[in-house]
Amino acid sequence: MNLPESMKRMLGFLAVILSLLLGWSGSYWLTTRFYESIHYYPHELTRQLINSFLGFFLFGCCMFFITKIKWVKSQQDKFLHPMLHAMKMMAEGNFNIDLSFYRNQLRGRNDHPYQRLIESIHHMADKLGEMEGMRQEFISNVSHEIQSPLTSISGFAYALKNDELSPTQRKHYLEIIEMESNRLSKLSENLLKLTSLESDHHPFELKDYRLDHQLRRAILASEPQWAEKQIHLDISLEKLIITADEELMDQVWINLIHNSIKFTPKEGTISIKAFNTADNHRVIKIKDTGIGMNKEEQMHIFERFYKADKSRNRNFGGSGLGLSIVKRIIDLHKGEIQVQSEQGKGTEIIVRFWASPLLH
Repeated sequence: MNLPESMKRMLGFLAVILSLLLGWSGSYWLTTRFYESIHYYPHELTRQLINSFLGFFLFGCCMFFITKIKWVKSQQDKFLHPMLHAMKMMAEGNFNIDLSFYRNQLRGRNDHPYQRLIESIHHMADKLGEMEGMRQEFISNVSHEIQSPLTSISGFAYALKNDELSPTQRKHYLEIIEMESNRLSKLSENLLKLTSLESDHHPFELKDYRLDHQLRRAILASEPQWAEKQIHLDISLEKLIITADEELMDQVWINLIHNSIKFTPKEGTISIKAFNTADNHRVIKIKDTGIGMNKEEQMHIFERFYKADKSRNRNFGGSGLGLSIVKRIIDLHKGEIQVQSEQGKGTEIIVRFWASPLLH
């Protein structure tokens, strides 16, 4: 006989109430008969404790027998077994599960525990699937970035075995091997740095310091790069004091300035401005007259290993991790970074820090 769902729930509720009554009534009856048989009555508090424990035990026994009732067991088999199978699939690495059939059967019953459990399993499978996809993409990107310099090193090392090479050719090949080795070292260093920053356990040494002085040092440290390309610098730095980790922020400015230099053509212009806003925010703008980016590239520019133009970036070098590190450091300082760019007209990076940043 198929009972209506509301009737089943009512019967289940009545069964629980009846089990409680039977458990505690049976407990009092048994203990009373036992005390009469031994002619001994413990203290009232002791009797209450014994009755309570025995009542819970009898209630558990009643609930055990209730679960063996056919329609209760059929409900468990109908919903619990598919959910257990879905969790077993996730444990084996398969996150493509579908419990929509069972979810539809419980539609409109958001207070039902099976409904909430099914929703939670679906949500967990979706999130784990996304994480697995990101992990595989990360491994693929790392493998690709490592394979390229390794292939160059292997190829030119083999070419050096040729005894007929001229001293000039030999020196050229050794320079390429050195350059690719440095590229591998930089990739490894950036991966370790990014992993450390994302672990939420990276040490911070917060202090007040002059941000305008730090920016000037970063500009001077990059002089060999911008001087070689005869880039014109337009610098306007107000006196700014910021509370931050000075060492981490050094990496931010060096990375951003080097990036602007890299993509700015010879005799181009880079503008670096730092100022306080009316509401006492610290704003830093780094603008270049480089090759720029389209809208789609701007959306992904801070993603790990992302390179706006694969063929173009191969000529400029880099692993696509620099801006990811910059974004993570600024996020940790509760700041904000934006990019405004147009192809052929350059790029502007805007970094903004609140007056009193609240850090982790």
